[in-house]
Amino acid sequence: MTVGSREAIRLVLQISEREHGERLDKLIASRVTGMSRSFVQQLMKRGAILVNGEPCKPAQRVRYGDRLEVYLPPVEPPTDLEPEFLPIPVIYEDDDIIVFDKPPGIVTHPAPGHEHGTLVNALKAIRPDLQVQPSHRPGIVHRLDKDTSGLLVVAKTEAARLALLEQWQSRSVVKKYTALVHGVVEPDSGTIDAPISRDPVERTKMAVVSWGRPAITHFRVLERFRCATLLDVTIETGRTHQIRVHCAFIGHPVVGDSQYGGDRPFCVPVPRQFLHARYLRFVHPTTGQAIELETPLPHDLRTVLEALRHCEQEQARCPVRD
Repeated sequence: MTVGSREAIRLVLQISEREHGERLDKLIASRVTGMSRSFVQQLMKRGAILVNGEPCKPAQRVRYGDRLEVYLPPVEPPTDLEPEFLPIPVIYEDDDIIVFDKPPGIVTHPAPGHEHGTLVNALKAIRPDLQVQPSHRPGIVHRLDKDTSGLLVVAKTEAARLALLEQWQSRSVVKKYTALVHGVVEPDSGTIDAPISRDPVERTKMAVVSWGRPAITHFRVLERFRCATLLDVTIETGRTHQIRVHCAFIGHPVVGDSQYGGDRPFCVPVPRQFLHARYLRFVHPTTGQAIELETPLPHDLRTVLEALRHCEQEQARCPVRD
């Protein structure tokens, strides 16, 4: 299918047993990040969405085994993003993807109050010809908080973006973090299975609430100190602030996280929240090969650990107040 003189992007979806009976426009909007139900309905009116090869209607209910074809219009290069050259290391790149080692202090994509200095602004500067949706955050598949460092994958083509989104949504991507949390975590490993949604009182925060979306975090103790514990954290889901919310929920907030840990004092200076996205494993969207990437703890967080270890060696009292 073509749109004007340019080829549309074809996305094929297979309906699973658990999706049987769902409304078609709602299902597609939930499966394809960045697509609203109104945009899906517009595509249906144009005949750009087919169910088992036939045109469809928004309120149509899908059946187990149905094959959906979604023809997305060609992507125009974004024109409203200001290119900015920023010191963000690229640790892997090919024709389909680019993986950054995001430093702390950089927002992933523009948002109110953060229109400049984002990773997307940097992407626009180094790869100005990318034609990937959505236009305000082209190629972004997932995100990291401003003060969280580590690995972040960006798609360089629309086909790659859709394939990667499918992996993130199906929870097949392995995502590991290093976190330092307050207090001594007693079990050597554990799982936090607690739903997360917007905090009903403080709307700028997330919280564990009964009506929230499922969120699962696994942790393993790497090292214990008198006032803190170093954790290896793996997340199955990717809810906003998930690790920070879950750690605070079990009484061990991330060190340096003022939003969820308050002004809790710590025994050594901490420049920002001690959270680093150190490891990713996913399937390459084109070749099908496994991509496995890891980045070491950055200098500012290594300095915190060195200070803590020195404190332990000197058997100094950790001046943390209750």
